[in-house]
Amino acid sequence: MKLLTSALLLCVVALSVVTAAPTGKPEDVGLSAPRLQRISDMIQRRIAAGELAGAITVVARRGKVAHLSAQGVMDLESKQPMSGGTMFRIASMTKPVVGAAIMMMVEEGRLHLNDPVSRYIPEFRGMKVGVLLQAGADGRGALPAGGRGAQAGAGRGAPPQFDTVPAQREITIKDLLTHVSGLGSGPMGNSDIDKVARKEGEKLADYIPRLGRTTLEFQPGSRWTYSPGAGFETLGRIVEIASGMPLDRFVRTRIFDPLGMKDITFWPTDAQLPRVASVYARGEKGLTKQQTPNDTMSRNVYFRGSGGLYSTAEDYVLFGMMLANGGELNGKRLLGRKTVEMMSAAHVPDTLPGRPVGEGYGLSVRVVTNHAARGTMLSDGTYGWSGAQGTHFFVDPKEQLVGVLMVQTSIQEVQREFEDLVAQSVVD
Repeated sequence: MKLLTSALLLCVVALSVVTAAPTGKPEDVGLSAPRLQRISDMIQRRIAAGELAGAITVVARRGKVAHLSAQGVMDLESKQPMSGGTMFRIASMTKPVVGAAIMMMVEEGRLHLNDPVSRYIPEFRGMKVGVLLQAGADGRGALPAGGRGAQAGAGRGAPPQFDTVPAQREITIKDLLTHVSGLGSGPMGNSDIDKVARKEGEKLADYIPRLGRTTLEFQPGSRWTYSPGAGFETLGRIVEIASGMPLDRFVRTRIFDPLGMKDITFWPTDAQLPRVASVYARGEKGLTKQQTPNDTMSRNVYFRGSGGLYSTAEDYVLFGMMLANGGELNGKRLLGRKTVEMMSAAHVPDTLPGRPVGEGYGLSVRVVTNHAARGTMLSDGTYGWSGAQGTHFFVDPKEQLVGVLMVQTSIQEVQREFEDLVAQSVVD
């Protein structure tokens, strides 16, 4: 596939690999090649400013990839260039994959969205909700409740002091999918999770039942607060129970293989590891390589539905294209059209405490509910998610548009710029 190139780019590689996705000229799918070039220009500016080591960007519309650009390097020390085979830690972009797996089980009648989690994991019955004690109320100090994804742990002071009350109702599968369960969603619950922490070598079946003994951060459904790990790891275990297969085998046989996603994996092989891009954090002295401890934490036996996958950009765009096409790609149907519509609907409105204006939440994905209020050129109804290391994807069903951004430095501004630059390339 011919790529837009520029002498000004630090390193734009023409990707000659054969992808499973159909390709086409931008103009054939209502996109402008000069306007798509602006995506590469933006990435190059970020590379030149020392904010990114490199990136891969992909844009598809109407079932065809019209833009695929690799820029910069995957490691600053080796200067190995980005390529079509470069693999990225996609972190929480794992969650929509698990969301799709859950919806497949719903379609087959193996579970229901409103089922209590305890129907599959009895230890989740009778959970308690934390009530944070005010500092000095009983002579004991207390930490204030944390924000999105707050974690209790070393170096953050003493664990919060709290009482508990019974949950007004049981948490459901839908609560976990939409981050309104309160499980692993703040300092009270996370202080309990620390006490039952997963041990080396444990599988989902060993660890997840212990989460049923932890404290919920709030009454289920009363607010939206992101559950970085516990919520979707529990969903991964539910997929295992409902399907009778380990999570890695289920997603491989039911999602990845049918779509031709050959490199996406929870555990890179020895041959794949040299293709994994390095993670960098921005600082006063530029980019600093980061260690990723969870790379060695039982990833080959503990399949983290919350954020454990590695993928190439070319693999992940196939997943996005399947969703954009109503659950089918290249003659392989994974989900029904109505199921995808259900998955991408705004089950949580932007008016629920915790959600930003103009952006609701669906079943494992953010959903644009008011593009003007959110400040985006993407259509209302656009959905997707991001990863902790900066990866990002979206599906705009109105425009039949898919965007995938693969980087390994988290910069939210880059994600928003990418969205708007993809949107402005639509010319029909």
